[in-house]
Amino acid sequence: MGDKSTPLLAVLHLLKKYNLKGTEEILRKEANLGDTQFDNLDLPEVELASILTAHHTESDPFTYELAYDGLKKYIENSLDIYKYELSTLLYPVFVHMYLVLILYDHNEHAEKFLERFGPEQEDYYQDDLKRLAIVKTKEQIKGNEIAEIYSSNKFEVQLSRDASSQLKRFLHEQKSSPVIINIINNHIQIDVHDGPGRTQAQVRATAGGILGEATRNENRAKVYYGLLKEPYIEVLPTPVEDEEEVEETPDKPKKKKAKKDNIFMKKPKLDPNAPPNDRIPLPELKETDKIEKGKALREASKRVQLGPETLPSICFYTLLNSSHNALCADICDDSTLLAVGFNNSTIKVWTLTTVRLRGMKSVDKLQDIDREAGDVLVRMMEEKDRDTCRTLFGHCGPVYKVGFDPFKTMLLSCSEDSTVRLWSLQCWTCLVVYRGHVWPVWDVRWSPHGHYFVSSGHDRTVRLWATDHHQPLRIFAGHLSDVDCVQFHPNSNYIATGSSDRTVRMWDCLTGTQVRIMTGHKRTIFTLSFSVCGRWLASGGGGGEIIVWDISTGSPTAALPLFHSAPITTLAFSRDGAILSSGSLDCTIKLWDFVAITDESTNDDNNATGSAPKEEKFLLRSFATKNSPLKNLHFTRRNLLLAVGSYEGSS
Repeated sequence: MGDKSTPLLAVLHLLKKYNLKGTEEILRKEANLGDTQFDNLDLPEVELASILTAHHTESDPFTYELAYDGLKKYIENSLDIYKYELSTLLYPVFVHMYLVLILYDHNEHAEKFLERFGPEQEDYYQDDLKRLAIVKTKEQIKGNEIAEIYSSNKFEVQLSRDASSQLKRFLHEQKSSPVIINIINNHIQIDVHDGPGRTQAQVRATAGGILGEATRNENRAKVYYGLLKEPYIEVLPTPVEDEEEVEETPDKPKKKKAKKDNIFMKKPKLDPNAPPNDRIPLPELKETDKIEKGKALREASKRVQLGPETLPSICFYTLLNSSHNALCADICDDSTLLAVGFNNSTIKVWTLTTVRLRGMKSVDKLQDIDREAGDVLVRMMEEKDRDTCRTLFGHCGPVYKVGFDPFKTMLLSCSEDSTVRLWSLQCWTCLVVYRGHVWPVWDVRWSPHGHYFVSSGHDRTVRLWATDHHQPLRIFAGHLSDVDCVQFHPNSNYIATGSSDRTVRMWDCLTGTQVRIMTGHKRTIFTLSFSVCGRWLASGGGGGEIIVWDISTGSPTAALPLFHSAPITTLAFSRDGAILSSGSLDCTIKLWDFVAITDESTNDDNNATGSAPKEEKFLLRSFATKNSPLKNLHFTRRNLLLAVGSYEGSS
């Protein structure tokens, strides 16, 4: 940009002499621009001799209206190959023109500018504009969340090389271009890519984030999305009575039906896309854990293979007399326990089988137990103290999320009281209170391999914890608003986060770095779920939208039709990965053909056939509840779908 310091000092001296209010600070900012993104467009630098003239132009409130109107008309009259990409510039230019008018104390002009051009902006930006409209004076910019986000960050815009050339030519020809050039230099990051301009559908698929789209560099890091090589566990043979027999006839001797070779009975193979098994230190399996895993493998060998012709049966658990008090629910991996978090700070755990929950013996009786015995945990339990439900007390605010650990020995919960609590399911008491978040904690999730867990909250951070540490191992910061949901990758090496800033991000647990930023949601993201194979991530938003992402590239694979009319609250994949189920506040459960969704993404040429609309291909079935919004969806090891909702009565 050249050395501005000497002439700038002279200009500042003149400004002080003639007492030009506010301009000195603006010129100081001008001096520190450095290399700007507009250098990619080869735009000429503004000569220092014209700084005062430019300042005079920018001080005129009518200049902004004329400049924006000219840019808008130019984009509207452009060819379609450029129009849709160039149109992504309109919103950030509009926002920063409004903020500059406020900074120059042109408050009435700013209000008229917002009233004229605000309704023309994309529908998914209207909520942001309502929050921005609260800013009426420059003193109100500080403290307004959305204004501070736009003031301190650059809006990301992707343009093809041809589209950027068209923009450069337009700005050269316009007298009002210094206004737009300064906004783009200071507040917009233009990422120029080779190839043709994108279509309207392609642009809309990745638009919607508070700060625009993700740049190409954001998603270039390698992600090991494959699954870890599981330790080989010897599985006891299935009892003979479980095997089906074929009826004996004179011409056909009696014989047992041959069982299909099951992938769970084979020795595990190494996934080429998997991280090294020692990349993240994982705890060794205890004997009880190995028994539980063996039980899981035996049950998996009997599971039903789902598909369009064989949909899962659904068992719905209704929480009565809870209305808006029940906030969250979770079912343990072996589908025997249900936990629900309530608005009154309590957690209730129910048994879903005939086996009742046993309490712990008194302190006096515990003294007589042989601590070296192999069944010491069983001996600690009271024979007479059995119940179908246990209540856990400890939080001092609404409980927003509960989660069972993979081996059903512990339970995690998070609350408005800004804490995460670890509970024992043997002695039914709180073991640890994890403090670190300073605002409400919205979500907490276990690692699929246990030991680690992750939490997210209103303070815009995500924290990685371990059960043997009371301080977080990692703090992931980068979201611009609340982190509303979080999910561990099946290989425990990555976590995915969804936020009110309308982005989905992935983080590397080992390095703490952000490896993916995915834009396309138009509302807050409330739930996430990884596919069984680890390559795909499904996210559900506040507008009823579901987007499936390809983790290998960070790009959206499919945006499922808006058949839900309210926010998506829960997503779950079947154990074989063939079915994606979604639950919503609209009191419906929908089943999607996930095999067809991923096949569609790998064969885009079939999209143009038009033989059947996408909703007919993807949506398999919709189930309505009796006015019970969904809290949780869970597939059992045999692929039965369990759902939890709270009945809200007749409306």
